[in-house]
Amino acid sequence: MANPENVSKPVILTGAQPTGRLHLGNYLGAVRNWSAMQDDYECYFFVTNQHAITLPKVPAELRKNTYSCLAQYMACGLDPAKSRLFVQSHVYGHNELAWVLSCICPLGQLERMTQFKDKAKKQISVNSGLLFYPVLMAADILLYNANVVPVGEDQKQHLELTRDLAEKFNATFSPTFNVPEPYIGKAGARVMSLQNPTAKMSKSDPNHLGTIDLIDSADVVRKKIMSAVTDSEGSVRADAEAKPGVTNLISIYSAVTGKSVPAIEDEFAGKGYGDFKKVVADAVVAELDPVRARYEELVEDRAYLDEVLKAGAEAAQKTAWKTLSKVYRKVGFPERAR
Repeated sequence: MANPENVSKPVILTGAQPTGRLHLGNYLGAVRNWSAMQDDYECYFFVTNQHAITLPKVPAELRKNTYSCLAQYMACGLDPAKSRLFVQSHVYGHNELAWVLSCICPLGQLERMTQFKDKAKKQISVNSGLLFYPVLMAADILLYNANVVPVGEDQKQHLELTRDLAEKFNATFSPTFNVPEPYIGKAGARVMSLQNPTAKMSKSDPNHLGTIDLIDSADVVRKKIMSAVTDSEGSVRADAEAKPGVTNLISIYSAVTGKSVPAIEDEFAGKGYGDFKKVVADAVVAELDPVRARYEELVEDRAYLDEVLKAGAEAAQKTAWKTLSKVYRKVGFPERAR
């Protein structure tokens, strides 16, 4: 299996927890764009299974979801011949660097993290892993000296911490880390719940009809779109405030077909929501059917997925060792005898 070795390209890194199925919002908002980056960047795409255990997980489900996550990403176009695809726990260095960074990270900065405070409110007992989650995320990024990192709105504060820690380490010891920038690429579609179009589409939505999973069957996709919330007006036009449901369907249709919003409004002028939903459903099915078919092939071939993970981890490990050795030397750790 080929591994990319062109280090002249800027490094881009992103990871995702193996917490279940990817959905249409993940695909249109991010993953589809990631596949387009592979020729222009040295890419590290990994499954953050160590982050996943900050909340209780059934071990067998975590392992299964790890393979499923990898298969879904590959089905969306992430190519092991162009990118390093690996699992966080397969590479030594993430936790080791996290410890070094934690020793220069003020506790108060972690306690002020919005995501930590929000999650802590929902739990009776808060584990320290949840508090130190952003430091491990910083280590993930700095271990590969990423230049840019695609981040969602909920991770921007964590990237700021990463930048702070990189600058602090560089100033305390000597220049070592790139200070990563957020990746601002082609804007992905903002996909909302089909049943509550004022909220983002989410795999944690208690109403399963609100979320289209990438590996839903064509019949299920059609059922979910045909039952999507609209309004009583009956006209297909975009108005996020007055018509959030219809606007969401227009956005989805635009993202999968490339048609502009004005062109879509013209296409369905004088037509009802039933006709509109059928066309949207057909377009989404046409977009996702090849993804689902490829996923079904990949997820059944565990040996091949293990081969991908092994090759990806070996390539990532070379970079990780290089960075960690430099960090250890700078903080004063003696070199290991060989």
